[in-house]
Amino acid sequence: MPLLELDCLTRIHAAGDVRIPALRGISLRVERGEFVALMGASGSGKSTLMNILGCLDRPSSGRYRFDGRDVSAMSRDGLARLRNREVGFVFQSFNLLSRTSAIENVELPLLYAGVPAAARHRRARAALERVGLGERLYHHPRQLSGGQQQRVAIARALICEPRLILADEPTGNLDSQASAEVMALLRELGRTGITVVLVTHAADIAVHASRVVVMRDGLVLSDERQEPMQEMAKA
Repeated sequence: MPLLELDCLTRIHAAGDVRIPALRGISLRVERGEFVALMGASGSGKSTLMNILGCLDRPSSGRYRFDGRDVSAMSRDGLARLRNREVGFVFQSFNLLSRTSAIENVELPLLYAGVPAAARHRRARAALERVGLGERLYHHPRQLSGGQQQRVAIARALICEPRLILADEPTGNLDSQASAEVMALLRELGRTGITVVLVTHAADIAVHASRVVVMRDGLVLSDERQEPMQEMAKA
């Protein structure tokens, strides 16, 4: 069974009497451990689709299943539980608290979930070590490079052990070297069984994914599997 199943998904935004179709009938299957890049120009619908995948929005029609569960029919509380337990988010702007250390930033989702302090600290340390920042636990964002800040954000996304990571332009504020390091980390997560869906407009970032879905005007224009960059480099 795929982790994500979308059947004829539509999303229509209303602005007064005007109805604006953002998604016009999307059908996709995403397997466990897949690394998928969503590409498209501004207004193509990729951000709307990511919001639905992350349970931040609902489709207007069609069906969305997460691990066999019909997300389209869930209550608001059910969506929140699935989002908090199963999905990790990574954003272009990092969204770190500037006056808070790396380990405290990573602990935040567990703090909101009521996890005791000792367990929070242990799990946050392990997450930071996993992304290569075991020696930067108590550094504040201003003491970290852009690439290191994004690694903190990825560690925070991993802290609740999600099965899906949604990354929205995660390299948009990074130089080429830091971008490559972040993409290598996302690929490694896929090897551990975590599904990664990445939104990007950059072809040189999409080549790291094993599958590229190109969107235009709320529709899937193409859906192609490819050899990821690191595999091509070995050839």
